Formats: sequence, C-alpha cells, structure tokens
Amino acid sequence: MPTTAYPYLLLLHLFGAIAFAGTVFFEVVILEGVRRHVPARVMTLVEGGIGKRARQVIPRVLLLLYGSGLGMAWHYRAALADPLASSFSLLLTIKIVLALSVFGHFLLAMALRRRQRPVADAYRRIHYSVFGHVVAIVLLAKAMFHLHG
Repeated sequence: MPTTAYPYLLLLHLFGAIAFAGTVFFEVVILEGVRRHVPARVMTLVEGGIGKRARQVIPRVLLLLYGSGLGMAWHYRAALADPLASSFSLLLTIKIVLALSVFGHFLLAMALRRRQRPVADAYRRIHYSVFGHVVAIVLLAKAMFHLHG
C-alpha cells in the first residue's frame, strides 16, 4: 500500500469510528435513559424503527471501519509483528483484539436475530459490552500516540 493512501484510510477510519461509536453511545446512553419515561408499547415501536434503520446502515459503517482499519494495520505491520517491542505496538495490538471482539459481538447479535426469539436481555448485554469495548478502543487509540516506552 502506498504511504500516500494512509491519510485517506485514516479519514475513512475516523468517519466510521465516529458513526459506529455515536450509534453505540446513542443506544446505550440516550435510548436506555428514555426507556423509563416512555410507555413500553411506544418504546417497542421506537426500538423497532431504530433497529430497522441500524440494520441498513451499520453493516456499511462496519465495512468502512474494518476495511480502512485493515489498510491501516498493514501500514503498521512491522509494529504488529512484535507486539511487546513498544507501548505503541502493545496498545495497537490490544486495540485490534478489542475491535475483533466487537465484530464477534456483531456476529452474535446477527445470529440471535436469526433465531427470531425474544432476546432483549441478550441484546442489552451485548450493547453494554460493545459500549465498554468502544470506550476502551477510543482511549487506546489516543494513548498509542502519547504513551511512550
């Protein structure tokens, strides 16, 4: 990959990260806070509408996010070859492991949806877990360039 492509991959990755993290934040922090103020019947309709839209948008966002992430990982392949060589390498490796875990959560949610059983509690746990992962990934992304050792 030419080095000149890296800034474009970075911009695409940032856009995907903002879209995904924003969606997760909305679902966990905003939507969960609304739940206690809205009748259950109305909340079911709202969640259904949001879920339908998310199923249209999020796969594309994840493709953008993970596709650009793969290109960026190629740029750092030397650092990834020895994860214990530096704090940057270690934090990047942890960030990638967490990102793969988020993708696993996404696959689990899709599998649960295909079973077509009421799994609201499982979805809620998945959302909270993904939220924690996303927060950690954002902190690691920042720390990678500021912690040296």
